[in-house]
Amino acid sequence: MTQEIEIGMGKSGRMCYALDDVAIVPSRRTRDPQDVDTSWQVDAYQFDIPVVGAPMDSSMSPETIIELGKLGGLGVLDLEGVWTRYEDPESQLKKIAQASEEDATRVLQEVYAEPIKPELITARIQQIRESGVTVAGALTPQRTQEFYSTVVEAGVDLFVIRGTAVSAEHISESHEPLNLKKFIYELDVPVIVGGAGTYRAAMHLMRTGAAGVLVGNGGSAVSSSRSILGMHVPMATAIADIAAARKDYMEESDGRYVQVIADGGLGTSGNFVKAFALGADAVMMGSALARSTSAPGQGMHWGREATHHSLPRGRRVELEPVGTMEEILTGPSHRADGSMNYIGALKRAMSSTGYTDLRRFQSCPVVATPYEHR
Repeated sequence: MTQEIEIGMGKSGRMCYALDDVAIVPSRRTRDPQDVDTSWQVDAYQFDIPVVGAPMDSSMSPETIIELGKLGGLGVLDLEGVWTRYEDPESQLKKIAQASEEDATRVLQEVYAEPIKPELITARIQQIRESGVTVAGALTPQRTQEFYSTVVEAGVDLFVIRGTAVSAEHISESHEPLNLKKFIYELDVPVIVGGAGTYRAAMHLMRTGAAGVLVGNGGSAVSSSRSILGMHVPMATAIADIAAARKDYMEESDGRYVQVIADGGLGTSGNFVKAFALGADAVMMGSALARSTSAPGQGMHWGREATHHSLPRGRRVELEPVGTMEEILTGPSHRADGSMNYIGALKRAMSSTGYTDLRRFQSCPVVATPYEHR
């Protein structure tokens, strides 16, 4: 049952919660951490850990995607990023990292003004494929029709359509919009699509035939959509709502299960853990992986929204590298701030609440504590 509050005499709104506003509750039964299984599956592709590397140039390069894949996760390459605009993007990444705070947005706009080159899309996908890991690439809805055939022909395993807010029905008077249902039906590879912030939006995306739905608007650590567009997705409520949509869609479709992937607003390993207890099957990580010593951002982190030529809705932020990608994901940790050993924290929480797999952990009791952390 939702809780409506009066904002003013002419407007009411729903009370919603961020991940910081909730906590999981231990049960009477506990398990050994070594008995916990954190694997998950998208279509025919199975992964040892429920981590998806966000398609952001500061965290995911072909090399770090291969590294993440060998650690048991799934990395996603931004097919509109520097890797598909420049033969050798290292000088551009260095330029972004070394720009002053005042010039950072202008430099990002200049770097991403270079056209996307289809032959580089093919080359990057083939580079990842040759390593033997699962290959995933992402486009925005606006670029999907232009480049998807190049992506599929290059041999991608999973296709990601990711934007701030993606709908199953986009209406335009100036151009022919992407028909998601027709597109996914005709495509030969599984599609993950989002972001979605509500039950209704997610239900419509599930009905297109998507294999997974991204919850949130992505890259919240570097996004300024709330201050510029007034848009914000409280992640705890959104994950729970979209998990409910998944359950209802399963009944509607005679058992078809759509993966729910939390995307943005995670921060610490504690919030990472809570995303699963609220109903997520996996988590898309950006800033956490941008803190690795192998991250291409060289200590800086930014999202695609920050590069927009006329209305940038993000910023470049500086992050302190904390360790290798392996240490960030599976430890060992030498910090007590929730920035390392995310999978270790998940296993410990699951064992402390008595669950041995992620599907069962989605039913873990939670409590709302909206003012406790402030």
